[in-house]
Amino acid sequence: MSRFSVGVNPVREALRANRPLDKVLIAKGASGLRIQEIVDLCRERNVPVRFESRDALDRMSKGVPHQGVIAFGAAHDYVELDDVLEGAKLLVILDGVEDPHNLGAIIRTAHAAGANAVIVPERRAAPLTETVEKAAAGALEYLPIVRVTNVSQTIERLKQQNFWIYGLEERGTAVYDQVEFSLPTAIVLGGEGKGLHQAVQKHCDLLVRIPMAGAVSSLNVSVAAGIILFEWRRRSNRSQ
Repeated sequence: MSRFSVGVNPVREALRANRPLDKVLIAKGASGLRIQEIVDLCRERNVPVRFESRDALDRMSKGVPHQGVIAFGAAHDYVELDDVLEGAKLLVILDGVEDPHNLGAIIRTAHAAGANAVIVPERRAAPLTETVEKAAAGALEYLPIVRVTNVSQTIERLKQQNFWIYGLEERGTAVYDQVEFSLPTAIVLGGEGKGLHQAVQKHCDLLVRIPMAGAVSSLNVSVAAGIILFEWRRRSNRSQ
């Protein structure tokens, strides 16, 4: 579990100090000026807010009195999309990867393959916890992580910056090792068990698949990431 702050005053001060936070949980039914101030600060700083039952907050706080508010801190800061666009050749977009081990493994692989950043959504995404940091094996120190509100809108923005968008999908029309990747490239990977959401698929320029010889129809997302990212690296190096 990520580091957390509990209680109205500690969470409010963490927000005022601009500490990197993954999310703030507020007990359902909690109200008042101090709670509203926390909600407003979260909105100003693009920190996701979720409303959970008090029983859930009791479990997460491990017995520490929480006053209906818990903030979960990130192991590393996120960066803005504008900070990674200049000169980027490869961006990796994750659409719903919620397992921290998978996220860490993908970050490690993306860095090794030469990606310039990994993009994750605010919702349906694992936060940058110590578990992610450990699975990334040091790559978080070198690879920027961008957090965005909406994956589909981000894809459209990247298209305006001349990125070509390739979505990895088991029913894709193109085979991964036959694709001539155009630069700059963005590769979109779906979440565990669900793959790419339909709305995200519609925004991709091309859907790519990895053919499977066995009875299992799909790979773990971090394994699939390694296959397609290093195929991108092989082909982009060859074309230079």
